[in-house]
This record gives sequence, C-alpha cells and structure tokens, in this order.
Amino acid sequence: MQVKVLSEHGYNEAMLGMSLSYNSTVERAKIIAPTLAHRPGGGHGKFLESIYIWLDVTFPRYVWQEASTYRVGNSMQSESTMHTLMKKKLDGSEFETSPLMINLEFINTLINDYCEITDKERKNELMLEIKGQLPESFLQRRVWCLNYKNLQNIYWQRIDHRLPQWKEFLTTVLSQIEHPEFIVKPLTEK
Repeated sequence: MQVKVLSEHGYNEAMLGMSLSYNSTVERAKIIAPTLAHRPGGGHGKFLESIYIWLDVTFPRYVWQEASTYRVGNSMQSESTMHTLMKKKLDGSEFETSPLMINLEFINTLINDYCEITDKERKNELMLEIKGQLPESFLQRRVWCLNYKNLQNIYWQRIDHRLPQWKEFLTTVLSQIEHPEFIVKPLTEK
C-alpha cells in the first residue's frame, strides 16, 4: 500500500466563508475552526467541505471496495485493468499478498493467449476471464480527490477497522495534510 498527498487547497477560502457565517474576521475563523470541526452534528464544520486534498493511493481491490462507500464529495481516477492488465506478465509484486503460484501461472497463460489472439470477440472474452480470475489482493493505484469532511468521516468510521490498511492509510494521510487537527481532536481537547 502507498499513500501520498499530491496537493491540498481551499483552507483560506474555507476560513473566509466561515468568517462570513459569524460576521467576523478570517483571523478569528482560524482560531475557532479546530473547535467547530468537532462539534456534534457536523453543521458547524461545514467549512471542511471546502478544503480539498488529492491523494495518490495504491490499495488492494478489497480495500477499494470499501472506499467506494465514501462517494459524496469525492472523485477517483484509477489504473484501468481493462487497458493495463494485459500489457505484461504478472510476477506477484502486483498483489498485497502473493497469490498461489498456480493461479498466477493460469492468469499469465490467459494474458499470453490474449496478446497472441487477433480476434476481437475472443480478446474480449479473455479480458473478462482475466479480470474474473484476479485475486482481491491485486493492487490498484488511484488518484483520489476528497474533502476534509469526507476524510473526517472516513477517520471515525475506519480508524479501528479490522483491515489494517485503513489505519495505515489514515495515519499516513494525517501525517501529510496541513490541518490534521480538523480531522482528529488534539489530545488536550478530547
């Protein structure tokens, strides 16, 4: 698994918007923002919807299935198995956990057949079979655009999740974003 914050934008705009709500100054908004971000009900933290981050994430497919739960206010662009899977033989490094060698050999035989066939209909059949044979641990890289409100929701729902990738993902993202205090309350405020 790999996670990298590519960019982050919207903090100043979010603080300006919050200052309008309170007929206050941007400087005052910056002071109260960490407290408002954690108020129950989420209404006071709507400024979090204006702060966006773009992540470069490589997860196994079984984690991406769960990530699709967070579909409001985010967007994903991914490596396409449709266009890239048949470009080379698989050696096991493309998986979170190595698949059985017999399975890998079978998939590679299908990939080889796919590359040698010119019949479009048969190629499509093989592509579907190859995709159907992929183990869930197949790694897929995506650029994930989401806002702080999404990230806060993911944090509270996944930090103690039984899939260890979620905790690693969250810890890594929090160490890279500009305002982790909006996602997790500092220990002194809990």
